[in-house]
Amino acid sequence: QEHLVESGGGLVQAGGSLRLTCTTSGRAFSSYTMGWFRQAPGKEREFVAAITAIGGVTDHADSVKGRFTADRDYAKNTLYLIMNNLKPEDTAVYYCAARQVNTIVFNPAAYDYWGQGTQVTVSS
Repeated sequence: QEHLVESGGGLVQAGGSLRLTCTTSGRAFSSYTMGWFRQAPGKEREFVAAITAIGGVTDHADSVKGRFTADRDYAKNTLYLIMNNLKPEDTAVYYCAARQVNTIVFNPAAYDYWGQGTQVTVSS
């Protein structure tokens, strides 16, 4: 069982930046694909970004490309989401997730472990 904990959310004005952090229990962090998802009120959970364990391959949703970057620190067993030029439509609860296969998929059901989420609110 992998334990994930997100932090770094908060209230920010449009155009601002935040860095989300996901710390893990570290048992198998180096072998998991790590992803970020978000869920706004009344909407389904959606893929934001992910990074593979081997090769560090990344993918980002079209809505965040050029603004968000997923990164990972193997020494710290930590996943990051660097968010720049935030928009009100980025407001959501952000979740990190781990997948025991070294490929990126957009379907949340393909991820095995989840954190509790952190709220990001962007004011206009």
